Amino acid sequence: MAEKSELVRGRRTFLRTGIIGVVAATIAPKLSPSVRPHIEVTSLNKDEHLDAERANTIGGAASPVASFEFDEITFGELQDGMRSGKYTARSITEKYLARIEEIDKRGPGINSVIEVNPDALAIADALDKNESKVRHPLHGIPILIKDNIDTADRMMTTAGSLALVGAKPLKDSFVARRLRAAGAVILGKTNPSEWANIRSSHSTSGWSGRGGLTKNPYALDRNPCGSSSGSGAAASANLCAA
Repeated sequence: MAEKSELVRGRRTFLRTGIIGVVAATIAPKLSPSVRPHIEVTSLNKDEHLDAERANTIGGAASPVASFEFDEITFGELQDGMRSGKYTARSITEKYLARIEEIDKRGPGINSVIEVNPDALAIADALDKNESKVRHPLHGIPILIKDNIDTADRMMTTAGSLALVGAKPLKDSFVARRLRAAGAVILGKTNPSEWANIRSSHSTSGWSGRGGLTKNPYALDRNPCGSSSGSGAAASANLCAA
């Protein structure tokens, strides 16, 4: 069984390497030296972080990003930190908001967060105040949700469309209601492919009229993939706990 697994891994590595090589050979002659992408074959796994020293490169220009205290941190680790007094819901929320400002809005400009919740810190403060009374399963965990999930707060729900700018639902969706009941801090909304990628048969993944284009945090000039591009990019870049 071990030999079979090793063989499967070997085939996958061979195929991945071959495909990347073909793509590189195809596109490289068509690009000027100043815009040819740097293509590096690596074996990615769930433990790898957003390594700005080598990953945030586009057209040969590096965009360094400082390491982040919460890189790949788990819910359990965050809650252990709150129990021990190392963190509070507010301090965790502040760090994620700073991270969004640093690399989503500035720096490499991932552009995955379409709107930050103006009440995020107030929600965190309330959780810290009530911690002694009850601790919920997601107590103090900052979570970003897609901009087609209704929230009855000061944020909009637009599915990325300019047609719905200003639209504020009268009640929480089932998902938002359950997240709040579990103690999560709804940190903001993420940029979807407009109308969840049903805007047209030729829509662009990660683009919406309201939010613009989301970038892939592992390769800024690559497709961020799918209608939930903003959610995937935000989690991958550690802009939220989930």
